[in-house]
Amino acid sequence: MLKCRTVWKKLAPLARNSSTLCHQNAKRAVLRNEKRPGLLQRAQMSAGPSGGGGTDNTLYYVLVGATCLGGAVYAYSTLRGDKQRYQDRISEIASRPNKATQEQTEIQTAAPEATKELAEEASEPQSVADEESVPSTPSEEPSPSAEPPAELPSESAPEPSAEEKTSEEPLVTSEPIQETPVEGPTEPSASLAETTEPPLETPTPEPSEPFSSPAVVESAEAIPVAVAESTPEVSAEQIAPPVAESASAAPTPAAAPVTPTPAPAAPTESTPAPVLEHAPYLLIGGGTASFAAARSIRARDPGARVLIITDEPDLPYMRPPLSKELWFSDDPEVTESLRFKQWNGKERSIYFQPPSFYVDPTELAKVENGGVAVLTGRKVVHMDVRGNKVRLQDGAEISYDKCLIATGGVPRNLQVIERAGDEVMQRTTLFRKIEDFKSLGKVSREIKSVTIVGGGFLGSELACALGRRSADLDLEVIQMYPEKGNMGKVLPEYLSNWTTAKVRKEGVRVITDAVVKNVSFKNGKVEIKLKDGRTVKTDHIVAAVGLEPSVELAKSAGLEVDSDFGGYRVNAELQARSNIWVAGDAACFYDIKLGRRRVEHHDHAVVSGRLAGENMTGANKPYWHQSMFWSDLGPDVGYEAIGIVDSSLPTVGVFAKATAKDTPKAAAEKSGTGIRSESETEAVAVSVKAGTATPPSPTHQTDDYGKGVIFYLRDKVVVGVVLWNVFNRMPIARKIIKDGEEHADLNEVAKLFNIHED
Repeated sequence: MLKCRTVWKKLAPLARNSSTLCHQNAKRAVLRNEKRPGLLQRAQMSAGPSGGGGTDNTLYYVLVGATCLGGAVYAYSTLRGDKQRYQDRISEIASRPNKATQEQTEIQTAAPEATKELAEEASEPQSVADEESVPSTPSEEPSPSAEPPAELPSESAPEPSAEEKTSEEPLVTSEPIQETPVEGPTEPSASLAETTEPPLETPTPEPSEPFSSPAVVESAEAIPVAVAESTPEVSAEQIAPPVAESASAAPTPAAAPVTPTPAPAAPTESTPAPVLEHAPYLLIGGGTASFAAARSIRARDPGARVLIITDEPDLPYMRPPLSKELWFSDDPEVTESLRFKQWNGKERSIYFQPPSFYVDPTELAKVENGGVAVLTGRKVVHMDVRGNKVRLQDGAEISYDKCLIATGGVPRNLQVIERAGDEVMQRTTLFRKIEDFKSLGKVSREIKSVTIVGGGFLGSELACALGRRSADLDLEVIQMYPEKGNMGKVLPEYLSNWTTAKVRKEGVRVITDAVVKNVSFKNGKVEIKLKDGRTVKTDHIVAAVGLEPSVELAKSAGLEVDSDFGGYRVNAELQARSNIWVAGDAACFYDIKLGRRRVEHHDHAVVSGRLAGENMTGANKPYWHQSMFWSDLGPDVGYEAIGIVDSSLPTVGVFAKATAKDTPKAAAEKSGTGIRSESETEAVAVSVKAGTATPPSPTHQTDDYGKGVIFYLRDKVVVGVVLWNVFNRMPIARKIIKDGEEHADLNEVAKLFNIHED
């Protein structure tokens, strides 16, 4: 190719000149009306006189033709070779799995033959002993001397040893094991004990056979499948071929040893439990929203068959006690019982209902009056909205008529922690589930220091809970966050600072304005470096930095994910499709009063789940109910909130002196419930009349914020309310937000909450 390129570079100028000259001569001939333009005769192809360049023209055409022909041949051969190499490469890639399967098949085929040869070689040097110890033919009658009593153990010993060996060691034939009594007829129990050893230790034959031991080890290493079959959890189909082979190789009539005990155990452990093929109401997710939807569906349709699918191993349960009441329990077995005393003193479990409340998933289609079934430990990985069916992680498919997606979310983590390596990740807890509560409870009793990263609801609650235990456990509790105070994104600055002081009184070392720059593991400690140069060394990290909605099914289902708030985008009726609804943390819904929102609180899960269940049965109701949320910093300080509570909004706070009954514990005792999940209607709310005066400036009566009401304003309209140590007044706050009116004097509005009562 290089030669052709060189020749072409030399001939290219000549070709261009001659072509131009030929074109000009032909043009002149046509213009002069000549019948046959003499292109070759008139072309000036050389520097010689006109008409004498015939030889040069011929040489030129020969060279150009040869060059073109050579280039064409080279290009054709190159392309053909490239195509052949491409086909060979594709064939090689495609044949790799077949080669691997073929090699494994050859190894598995060769292994029994090698085992048989090994058995034959092992039996040859002991044939004489076999003839003396075991009667092989009827003609060899035992002598009437004292030998028969000695031969009796040798006749009875091979039978149990063969059965034991064939059931536990499929790879090793029964001949070497049956010959073990040759060493001494008075030691049958020893040989029997050797045959009942664990399967991974017994494949080594007797020391008198030096060549058999490596052969058996090599076959065991070459065939991992056969080694796995030697475990007690094998089925009868898996061990049948090795047993038959060993039986044929054995000289004694070992009739088909059976192992009935391990055979049925394998399918129950390896094969997932069967599921029904169709569920009229399918709820994806096993949290609060799914359970609320199930109860709502059953209330409107008593014969409904509802199936809940959850990837957690537990039945539906409430999450708030995991960071609140459970930590204040005096029961040492609280991590196992998951029962706790509410602030009112009553004991209950975190599970919504006992197992007897639910129907077996395999019996759901047969139950006369329907019911609610929970399929635990299963995850939906694909959703076919056109075919109205879902696919589970194990490949099972379930069709549905109506479906609710309530997958919740997963806790976020800091990227600096994720990049820190396995040593740091092993010492980090992302708090969300029952397993996280059990794990953190165990870790807190074994370490000397724990650091909570995050100053929101969850981080502050865990800090107070662990802080109260710090004295008894000799545990250092550290809390760090980038804000200036606890819950700085929710509460006004003055109230956030007061909350921070409260957390410090619980025994927590609070580090504010802390932005984590780097995390590493050095000298047995997790070292956290902050952006301002400060360094914190700890034994364990709890990351409480928010929640990421689970929207894994959005791609396969073709559902829209909101780019601003996250979560599945639904309408006011919580619908994503005509027969698909979304509720709970994963729903980005349209609030008819406050616009599009996504809420991550327990009461919202209850309310949205109930509404989705009603709409799945034909209610067609919009989401008008303003859900509330609450947080308790122990039994003495708590607050409830509703609407949009953002510290960046202007606020007006009205406070009063607290009394002994203004605590979460007293409120729970009065109401008789510990989980303050508000869902009342507005019937008890007092109507609020609008005024015309200018709203007052924020009111801070004292530094001791015993109890009070904080109003959050947007365009002079109340869009959020926080009730600080004021309980059972949420319908009034909900009424104020729903009215959406301007209020002249918020001090007068605060009187509706009776905060000045003694």
